[in-house]
Amino acid sequence: MANEKIYSMPFAKLYPMLIAKAEKKGRTRKEVDEITCWLTGYSIENLNGLMGSDITYGDFFLQAPELNPNRRLIKGVVCGVRVEDIEEPLMQEIRYLDKLVDELAKGKALPKIMRT
Repeated sequence: MANEKIYSMPFAKLYPMLIAKAEKKGRTRKEVDEITCWLTGYSIENLNGLMGSDITYGDFFLQAPELNPNRRLIKGVVCGVRVEDIEEPLMQEIRYLDKLVDELAKGKALPKIMRT
């Protein structure tokens, strides 16, 4: 039930929270946008357009143009759960982005975050 609540929340409400989390640690929206585009295949223009739309957070991931195959290299704990062990595919995609933003906020370099 908790997953459904997250899936149905507006992307335009949740994404600014990810940006704020990174900005509190001295990172930028541009960096958050860059890792989000890397993960999902959206362009910066797409992200900006989606911020003004009513797309849900779940649909943001379900409609992603091209999920990066290297996202499977993302490992570690976010919200007390190992991202690689999450069985619900949509929740795993959401937690991948959470993990990337956590790494960004902790000062990790963008090439390492994007597994290049």
